[in-house]
Amino acid sequence: MAKDLTFSCSDCGATTSKWSGRCDSCGAWNTIAEDKPLSSGPKSKSLGSKRGRELTLTDLATQEAAPPRTQAGVEELDRVLGGGLVAASAILVGGDPGIGKSTLLLQAAARFARNGLNVIYVTGEESTSQVQMRARRLGLEQSPVKLVSETNLRDILTTLDAQKPDLVIIDSVQTMWSDTVDSAPGSVSQVRTAAHELTTFAKTRGIAVILVGHVTKEGAIAGPRVVEHMVDCVLYFEGERGHQFRILRAVKNRFGPADEIGVFEMTGKGLAEVKNPSALFLSQRGTPSPGSVVFAGIEGTRPLLCEIQALVAPAAPGTARRSVVGWDAARLNMILAVLDSRCGISFTGLDVYLNVAGGMRISEPAADLAVAAALVSAREDATLPETCVILGEISLSGALRPVAQMENRLKEAQKLGFSEAIMPPLAKRAADTGLALREIRDLATFVSDVFGLDPGT
Repeated sequence: MAKDLTFSCSDCGATTSKWSGRCDSCGAWNTIAEDKPLSSGPKSKSLGSKRGRELTLTDLATQEAAPPRTQAGVEELDRVLGGGLVAASAILVGGDPGIGKSTLLLQAAARFARNGLNVIYVTGEESTSQVQMRARRLGLEQSPVKLVSETNLRDILTTLDAQKPDLVIIDSVQTMWSDTVDSAPGSVSQVRTAAHELTTFAKTRGIAVILVGHVTKEGAIAGPRVVEHMVDCVLYFEGERGHQFRILRAVKNRFGPADEIGVFEMTGKGLAEVKNPSALFLSQRGTPSPGSVVFAGIEGTRPLLCEIQALVAPAAPGTARRSVVGWDAARLNMILAVLDSRCGISFTGLDVYLNVAGGMRISEPAADLAVAAALVSAREDATLPETCVILGEISLSGALRPVAQMENRLKEAQKLGFSEAIMPPLAKRAADTGLALREIRDLATFVSDVFGLDPGT
């Protein structure tokens, strides 16, 4: 029987059944190579006459014990992991260059090692002396973490098999090199092979593996998307270079809730936990001004208050600018269109700038009403009350829709000293949170009641 050959591009990952000098998908030259079988994977696509073993089946009613977890002692990290580190799990951590991924994982490795785990830190980007220098700066030089600088995947797996660690940190997966793949480190095939081998090793040996991944200029983890499907947990380390706050966000977690966040503050001695992020994000708010609104949001299971800022200014001749930091630009355009169509408030000929203070990034539609309030406040030069929070989703018809976990949001606002909330009508009466609730049904009524504007004029 003829051998079935497959070829793939080392730049974009496109597959084909025959070799060619130029990739039809991305146009790169001399990047097509034959896909070789993984050392720990199936050797042939055909099972032949060999009989496999019969698998044990179970049903949906069977209950198994929850996987054991080891806590790092870093509350924000344990929260994002779903309660601690699970044995035999594979975790992928991505983030912009210089955001603090290596610092975070070195601090986590030291905490896990002090809690009794056998931890090995494998660096492929730095020398051991560079990592040791960072450890001294963070005050972690006495932590029982084993360190090695290597990129050869075969040598790394052999060493791990002999040392039998509980946790392995690979910094980073893009620097790993397998001699079974004929391409450069960092290519699609090399990243896929390294991730598969390390994940398979973690599952078969019962150890936890944390992989550091580089990100592209679009913000996605570099390499094939299949890597994110292989691992159990995908974390993104976010933050703005000009701010000291860093946010660790879980976008996938098989052992806990997704979209959970942990908040850290970058200091001279490393990353410090932020116990009350809402208070920290609002601590530098100052005197309320036009265009400033406080939004009560939810990130994962945590209520989080943050400030949304808007600025509206006359535009130069030509197309008006729409600049957004920390929110979805397409959703901003939708809010502007609804304000124009349903309320008669036009932003034509005006530059619009929107910012979520503190380097926070918001993705939930519950911020729609707060964004609309900030835009109208900036346009009309009107200041909203200092003790008021605003939340609600806006539909294309201009109606205001309720949002999830309303009670938790209101309790967080009350805890931080707010006394009033403007929001859509509640489907059912919530427990008393100590706030004065102003329930408004549509955006036109909101504009009229809060800003005294006549919709449609």
